[in-house]
Amino acid sequence: MKGAAQGDPSAILRDHLGAVPDALVARFTAAERIVAVSHENPDGDTLGAVLGLVAIADALGKRATAVCSDPIPAIYGFIRGIDRFRTDPEPDVAYDLVVLCDCADAARVGEVRDRHPALFSADRVISIDHHASNDPGPTDWVDARSAATCEMVALLAVRLDVPLTSGGGALADALMAGVVMDTATFQHPNATHRTLAVASALVAAGAPLSDISRLLYRTKPESQLRLFGRVLARLRTTDDGLVVWSELLEDDLAATGADQSMSEGIIDLMSQAAEAEVVLLLKERGGETRLSIRTKDGGVDATRLAGAFGGGGHARASGATIAAPVAEAAEKILPAASSLARAVVR
Repeated sequence: MKGAAQGDPSAILRDHLGAVPDALVARFTAAERIVAVSHENPDGDTLGAVLGLVAIADALGKRATAVCSDPIPAIYGFIRGIDRFRTDPEPDVAYDLVVLCDCADAARVGEVRDRHPALFSADRVISIDHHASNDPGPTDWVDARSAATCEMVALLAVRLDVPLTSGGGALADALMAGVVMDTATFQHPNATHRTLAVASALVAAGAPLSDISRLLYRTKPESQLRLFGRVLARLRTTDDGLVVWSELLEDDLAATGADQSMSEGIIDLMSQAAEAEVVLLLKERGGETRLSIRTKDGGVDATRLAGAFGGGGHARASGATIAAPVAEAAEKILPAASSLARAVVR
């Protein structure tokens, strides 16, 4: 999958490079051995950002490793370079920079952090992220105005004078996958003028936008469609219609042959509910419940709801893990969601 590069794609982004912190540029420039780490239960943005950083490092003659604790979902198999991911850093490399990509906090990298505590506790760790709930350190780059971490990595590449066409187009492909995923093909209100400028530059660099959009949002195996059907069949609303929710049970996965990664996109479909201010998907995971939250533009701040349960994210899309079974978690979350939804004035 490869598009055609046109002109100088980087020129489109010159007016936006002031957003990239000088301290981050200095840290990345000084490093020679870099490990870029995704969050657990990876999505397109964290994977694309990691691969983007690896491609930037390659272009600058540095040694780079892509790490993800969890298996890569099959939906992202089309991204060039996806086979570079390892579950752990290379054992004999003395890394001088660890970059956490799209992680609202360090714990989100998953079990790899527990296996390599010395690596992740050192002052060599920095974060590039766009979650409002992230509490950044002095050399981290957290920009909640960015639609995707991949948007930020694209700006970093240009700031470092790395062509967006690097890797035979692999850099642009990976970053576009993240932008498409986190904007739902530019349908979410997080897509800004800068987001569109980044997308334009990536297309000019050869990223096949239509192919990536089709593969991420309009191509699903039958097992995933059946999973969607089971979850949608138990859709419920509060009496006032302001909160819509459903549950994804482990039995659903067994019955359809789907895996956890195939739950991606269900809540976006649920979010089309016309009257709902808050949409919730409660996913059963062992004895815990993974909560996904979506809210309407100008309404409930999803981070307030997620934060009450130890989670975080964005104003329109957040999540949390509740240490309780689904039924018990629903009893906790629904009153809070309803209260916030009823307070919205339109």
